[in-house]
Amino acid sequence: MKGYTRPLSLILIVLFLDQVIKFWVKLHMTLGQEFKIIGNRVLIHFTENNGMAFGMEFGGESGKLALSIFRILAVIGIGYGLIYMIKRKYHRGLILCIALIFAGAVGNIIDSTFYGMIFSESTWYEKAILFPPGGGYSSVFHGKVVDMFYFPLLQGTFPSWFPLWPNEEFVFFRPVFNLADSAISVGVVIILIFQKRYFKEEIQEPASYHSEVIEE
Repeated sequence: MKGYTRPLSLILIVLFLDQVIKFWVKLHMTLGQEFKIIGNRVLIHFTENNGMAFGMEFGGESGKLALSIFRILAVIGIGYGLIYMIKRKYHRGLILCIALIFAGAVGNIIDSTFYGMIFSESTWYEKAILFPPGGGYSSVFHGKVVDMFYFPLLQGTFPSWFPLWPNEEFVFFRPVFNLADSAISVGVVIILIFQKRYFKEEIQEPASYHSEVIEE
C-alpha cells in the first residue's frame, strides 16, 4: 500500500464531504432556496442539473444516459492512470492532483447514477425525502447532480457600445457548482501551473537511470 495512502485518503475525504453536503442540501432545502454566507457575494443556492459540471446541460434523456456512461468510462480510465502513476512513482503533487480529479468525477457520478433512485423529487415547495415509500424520482443513471455554491462576486451591466451584449446584465461568477466540481477544477489548475515541474522529472528520470547503467 506504499504510495497509495495519501491519494486514497484524499479521495475518500473529498467524496465524504461532497456527499455529506449534497445530502444535507437535498434533505433540508427546497429547490431554489438560498442562504447568504457573505452578503450577496457568497451564497448557498440549491439547484440541480441534468448534465455536466457547473450547471451545464446535455441533450435530454438519451444524452443524460450517454453522459453518465461516458463519465463512468472516464473515471475507469483516470483510476487506471492514477494506479499507473503511483506504481511508477510519478511526482507526488501530480498524483494528488489526479486523485482530486478522480474524486470529483466519482462524486458527480454518484449523483447521476443513484440519486434518482434514493431521493424523491426536490421542488420549489417541498424538500426531498430519502428512500421515499413510492420510490425515487427517476431510474438508475438518470439522477440529477446537486449544486449549491454560488459566488456572484461581480454584477453590473454591459455598456451600450459593447458589441456582443449591449446593455445586458452580467454576473461573475454565474455558475452554481459543488465540491466535486471544485476538486476537478483545482486539480486541473494546479497541473497547468506546475506542469513543468511535474513532467520534467518524469522525463529526466529515465535518462539518469540509463547513465547509471552505463557507469556500472
